[in-house]
Amino acid sequence: MTGTDQDFVDTDNKSAKVARSAARLNAVQALYQMSISGGTTEGVIGQFVAAGPAGLVDDGDEPVAEADATLFAELVRGTSDKTTEVDDMLSACLDEAWPAERMEILLRAILRCGAYELFSQPGAPARVVISEYIRVADAFFEGKEPSLVNGVLDRLARVLRPEELTEEDSSR
Repeated sequence: MTGTDQDFVDTDNKSAKVARSAARLNAVQALYQMSISGGTTEGVIGQFVAAGPAGLVDDGDEPVAEADATLFAELVRGTSDKTTEVDDMLSACLDEAWPAERMEILLRAILRCGAYELFSQPGAPARVVISEYIRVADAFFEGKEPSLVNGVLDRLARVLRPEELTEEDSSR
């Protein structure tokens, strides 16, 4: 796990929060790049680290942020290494007619990365993870995709972390 439980909930540590947000965005972009170019995990990680910050965080209100390199690399490596397991988890939350393999590449990268983080980063609150990947989806899509990301990751979080998300939460 990267960071400590306190790092994920410390609202005073805005730069760490922004760095984690940038890491998630960059991880999704790296996974997308790997899918379309066939690049290797380590090669793509190296390209992103060498290139520096990519993308705006907080709807453009914040400057381009330096990503948390450790979280970025873990998300890319883990999602790539555990693609079969992650896709199995996602498939359980998707309509049988639309498995992860049938989704648009970028949407699939967002869901895979979010699912992997829910599964592998227990110190990151589920609601934070879901919100972060909704924001990533909002950065790339204007249609129903952010709602799909919300629904799928919420359903998965309720299976992986039932103690964090109760039935009462779903009525909000």
